[in-house]
Formats: sequence, C-alpha cells, structure tokens
Amino acid sequence: MKTTDFAQHISFFLSRHLPNQKGASKNTINSYRDTFVLFLHFAEQTKKIPRNRLTIKMMTREMVIEFLDWLQNTRKSSNVTRNTRLAAIHSFFDYLQYENLENIYECQRIKAIKYKRKENKSINYLSIDGIKLLLKQPDITTSKGKRDLALLSLMYDSGVRVQEVIDLTPSAINIQKQSTIRVVGKGNKARLIPLLNAQVKNLVSYLIELGLNKPQAGEYPLFNNGRNEMLTRAGVSFILKKYAIMARNENPVLIPETISPHSLRHSKAMHLLQAGVPLIYIRDILGHVSVQTTEIYARIDTKHKFEIMQNIYVDIVPNEECPKWQNNDILTWLKSF
Repeated sequence: MKTTDFAQHISFFLSRHLPNQKGASKNTINSYRDTFVLFLHFAEQTKKIPRNRLTIKMMTREMVIEFLDWLQNTRKSSNVTRNTRLAAIHSFFDYLQYENLENIYECQRIKAIKYKRKENKSINYLSIDGIKLLLKQPDITTSKGKRDLALLSLMYDSGVRVQEVIDLTPSAINIQKQSTIRVVGKGNKARLIPLLNAQVKNLVSYLIELGLNKPQAGEYPLFNNGRNEMLTRAGVSFILKKYAIMARNENPVLIPETISPHSLRHSKAMHLLQAGVPLIYIRDILGHVSVQTTEIYARIDTKHKFEIMQNIYVDIVPNEECPKWQNNDILTWLKSF
C-alpha cells in the first residue's frame, strides 16, 4: 500500500526524532502518539478523510483548530487536555518545518495557535487523619491487600506521580540504613526519594509475599494486576477509589467525594509544607522542574496561613467596648459625624 507524506513524517517523528533528537520519555512519546490517533479519528469522522489518504497539505491551521474544538465540544476535554494535544501538534510542526520547506508557512501558522488558560481548579488533598483512615482499609491478611497498602502508602509517602509508580521495578528500591527509591519522572529525569521506616516494612513484606525480593525479579513491575500484568492508570484509580469509598462510609468528613491518585501527591506536598519543609526541598521530592510549580501549594494553604498569622499576632489595635453611636441616638450621631 502506498503511504502518504503524513504517514512517513509522523512515523519518523515518533520513532526517531522524539527519542533521539529530543530525548523524550516513553510517556511523552505515547502521549504524542495518542494525539495523532485522535487526529486521524477526527479526520475520518468529521472530514471524511480516510486515514491512509491524509496528507500534510490537508493539515491546515483551520483544520487543527477544528480538531481542538472537536476535542472540547465532542469529547468534553478540558483546557489542560486541549493544551497537551496542542503541544504535541506544535512539536510535530516544529520538526516538519525543517523537513518540508514547501509547507513552512502553514507550519508557522499552526505553531502560532495559542494555548488556552488552564481552569483554576482547587487542589484536592486529604488531611493526615484522612490518609490514616484510607490506609487502614486494605486487608493485609491477603496478598492483594498487602499490594494495595504498599501501593497507596508508597504513593503518599514518596509523592510520586501515578505513571512513576506504575513504572517502578524492585531494583529501584534500595533497602539500607537510609532506604531510598529511585524514580524516573518527566523528561527521563531520575530522582532519589528517602523512604520512611514504616514504608520500608510495608514494601519488604510485600516484596517477600510475591517473591519480588529475588535477584531475577529485579526488573519485573513492582505492582501487578490479577493477570500478573503491569498496573495501568485506570487500575491504580480503581484501587484508590475502592478504599476511598470504604473510608468515606466510615467517616465522610475525612474523605472528599472527588479523589484521584494525584490527590495523594497533593496531600504529601501539603503535609510537607505544613510541617515547615522549605519549598525547594518539596520541589526536589516531587520532581518539579521549577520551584514556581511547587509554590501553588503555598498559595492555597489558607488554613496554614491563618494559623501562622494567629501565632504571630500582636494586639496593637485599640478595641472599644462599643461604637460611640450605641451610647447615643443614631440620628444624633449621624448629624454630628
């Protein structure tokens, strides 16, 4: 079958340019791949262009904008998801303008499409009591319960992203006097995160239970599903929400209605901040590129700010027992004001 120039360029872009020239992580490449899978679906459904007929010439600025609108209007994508898809398209046409000079003008028009402002959503996190209640729920007399406790407690204690915990292998865990876990995050950047003793006990018990402490198991997925396959994002979400429902039934005040794996990461960040840990250390634990990203936790922690203000408050404002007008007729006071 004859291939189009789009098929040729997108194949080279994903398989060679991103990993070799840009050093993009596997997760980034998969995200970009998904963007163009959606674009092909859009072209077939709305433009009636078969996937094996789509060419670079057809991909105009107007078509890309229609695709972005389709994501939000038909698929109900958020501004964040729209921007993620647009970032993939920008990257592709940035590459393409050097590979296909005759189409450079349209490439630049597409690269000029602006991102939408992110919605200002409140960060969802649990209190320390809420985390304790959540982690009480798994039945640790079973193998699955041990896995779930090890998974959820590790996600909270280390503040890792859901994909980071999915990608972990037993070899990433270093059990010593000061135990650590090696996490590979965005942009293939690795970081070491210290593990607390209680977390190490959970992990060691889990590793022994499943035989993951043996040398030959070093590169196996750390957390598997019932089919001995690596957990997925949906699988991690399912596990968390199952125990969240159980904990909410026990105490609905401590467990928010909306909860996701990222809520555990947010919770860890907030608790570190409330414990007085400097933002720069929280940044390194979470794997943020800039401390500006971490500052969002400082901005939203109103309760913590209120407690600080109370602790340093000095009574310097005179406090009258009652306004002067209360000792007189209000009309008389108004006239004399």
